[in-house]
Amino acid sequence: MRVVQVQHIVQLTFLPRLFPVNCYLVQEKEGLTLIDAGLPYSADGIEKAAARMGQPIIRIVLTHAHEDHVGALDRLKERYSDAQVFISGRDARLLKGDVSMDAGEPDTPIRGSVPKNIRTQPDVLLEEGDHVGSLQAISAPGHTPGSMAFLDTRTRALVAGDAFQIRGGVAVSGQFKPWFPFPALATWNKEISLESAKKLAGFKPSLLAVGHGNLLEHPQDALERAIQEMERQFMKK
Repeated sequence: MRVVQVQHIVQLTFLPRLFPVNCYLVQEKEGLTLIDAGLPYSADGIEKAAARMGQPIIRIVLTHAHEDHVGALDRLKERYSDAQVFISGRDARLLKGDVSMDAGEPDTPIRGSVPKNIRTQPDVLLEEGDHVGSLQAISAPGHTPGSMAFLDTRTRALVAGDAFQIRGGVAVSGQFKPWFPFPALATWNKEISLESAKKLAGFKPSLLAVGHGNLLEHPQDALERAIQEMERQFMKK
């Protein structure tokens, strides 16, 4: 596990050389907020990192309900039984393995590894604009129907889940990158993903933290290039 800290954000990366999967510990005065729960075996590393930081995990926030983001959720909830679990109301259904579509949603299949055996029930169903400690919840559908990103209101650091990738080249979710194609292959709806990417770039984040890839400081130019590249791909169709 690789550990990198920028501002209040501590990035924990599992399999950093092969298939980097990131979780984030966000420092608050009252304790730590964990964003995403990684792979099933990630629990030990997350617990050790929290112990080294000297604070308990008091919240577990999920950007979306794919297995590489919720894998250690049950074990972490057992370890931190008082920690509240947060996820969007829409992706709470995915967390239960329900891949049905809502009325009015594009009838494209949900892709990626949807969990089948998660026992933990969320405590809070998030909506746009909710606050979790210092984090502002931002609805960012596309990768999944209920994906969310989280903006640290103290520093404007943006934890964007899989709305963007950095591994293999900065890209909007759904934009195929040969060196790391997996986020694109697991994206539900590319058109909606592009609209969410534009929305997130509008916050002009100071730091971009995603599910796959290194932390990126001053990411605005890279975000805009990725959006423009995705738009060009649509224009070619």
